[in-house]
Amino acid sequence: MENRADPDQRERSGPRETTHKSKETRPNDSAQSNAAPAHLPRVRPRLVFHTQLAHGSPTGKIEGFTNVKELYTKIAEVFNISPTEILFCTLNTHKVDMQKLLGGQIGLEDFIFAHVRGETKEVEITKTEDALGLTITDNGAGYAFIKRIKESSITDRLKIVNVGDNIEAINDQTIVGCRHYEVAKMLRELPKSETFTLRLVQPKRAFDMIGQRGKPNKCEGKMSSGKETLRLRNKGMATLEELPSNGEEEATCKVDDLLESYMGIRDMELATTLVETAKERTTPEDFGRGLDNLLGEFAFPAEFILEVWEAINRADK
Repeated sequence: MENRADPDQRERSGPRETTHKSKETRPNDSAQSNAAPAHLPRVRPRLVFHTQLAHGSPTGKIEGFTNVKELYTKIAEVFNISPTEILFCTLNTHKVDMQKLLGGQIGLEDFIFAHVRGETKEVEITKTEDALGLTITDNGAGYAFIKRIKESSITDRLKIVNVGDNIEAINDQTIVGCRHYEVAKMLRELPKSETFTLRLVQPKRAFDMIGQRGKPNKCEGKMSSGKETLRLRNKGMATLEELPSNGEEEATCKVDDLLESYMGIRDMELATTLVETAKERTTPEDFGRGLDNLLGEFAFPAEFILEVWEAINRADK
């Protein structure tokens, strides 16, 4: 054993010296023994998630992903398809349910359904009003798609356009790789009375998967089934985190509602990021500069920044 003294050394030292050394070293040995566990590396849990293709497939298992793109790659490997075939994922339902989209959080017991490319279609739209009535989100891996269609809007009258459709191109200009807020800005800046073309890709569906057109709802919340969730980011590593506090969740919901009302987008991950950025800033102006650094050239309106700042601070109190 490593902690035993060498017999030859014990004989040379003599019993008195050996006894004396033992008394001196015993407390240190005990301290080292107690301190040793603190230096052991924390063992990360092995996170395994179950997944299926939404239109029907066997169940597969995925693990080892650290961000959204890697998650899509892992799912694609299980079902022997290209990651670019996956439009978006839902949690715990195979239906095109926009309230159960996989966003920035996955509960540790959530079941992941992947919705893949179906038929491609083109539709001409005349912009007779300032707003098209679309709420847009993206899958975090380069695809923007329709999350909600406002009732009685321009788009609602075009029955060929549905919730869950991926927007692949605007007037033959591909938008693959664009974030949803960039797509929303392009659509908003189209001149009024102009006719333009959308190329859409609908998710592949089984016979029983026809979804309803989404009506405007309040904050859609996070899907989770335990005290901890896996937080996914478009950039950087995934982290295992505690669920947000009531104040943080309230602030995030309010920001998500503001994103839809101002920008025509919904994104709980982006809303969470805005809340986190605001907490690191001391003034609305500083908050605005932080968003510029975060989102690059895309700029939120000044009134939006101020309202988000006020909403977050009201929720914290």
